[in-house]
Amino acid sequence: MGYCILLNADYSFLNVVDWKRALRLMVKNKVQVIKYSDRVVQGAEGFFLRLPAVMKLIKLIRTLYRSRVPFSKRNVLIRDGYTCAYCGRKTRRLTIDHIIPRSQGGKSTFENCVACCRACNSRKGGRTPSQAKMFLKKKPCQPTISEFLRLRMARLGIDDLWHQLGFDS
Repeated sequence: MGYCILLNADYSFLNVVDWKRALRLMVKNKVQVIKYSDRVVQGAEGFFLRLPAVMKLIKLIRTLYRSRVPFSKRNVLIRDGYTCAYCGRKTRRLTIDHIIPRSQGGKSTFENCVACCRACNSRKGGRTPSQAKMFLKKKPCQPTISEFLRLRMARLGIDDLWHQLGFDS
């Protein structure tokens, strides 16, 4: 139904939460709403609540600064936009392909892994793309935290709200 941007007490970005979690934080008085969205939820007893779009925590939470996006299948798929790196087909049913296969010493890193449809992955097999006469549409790279946040905001459809608040990149 909707998502809400959650900021730390110092206005630094923390996370994106769904509307149910946002309402729980509001009821527990753990957040201050900075901006409300246009969406409304009707309660069991006939009352209406406007859903928040941006909230700020009242107490500061100390977070460890992550310098890199952690490697995972999900993060590779998000980085590649759920598009096969070989044929360019967009689908939700993708696998991860190691450009240099693990059998040939390839590692599981962002630079060596791409999203790949099952047909292309089967065709490539345990070979490198040049051995299989296949070509990558785009060279894979390690995404930065800011790129990854931008991709996530766009995927959730709240990037325009992010820009309205002045957090342009």
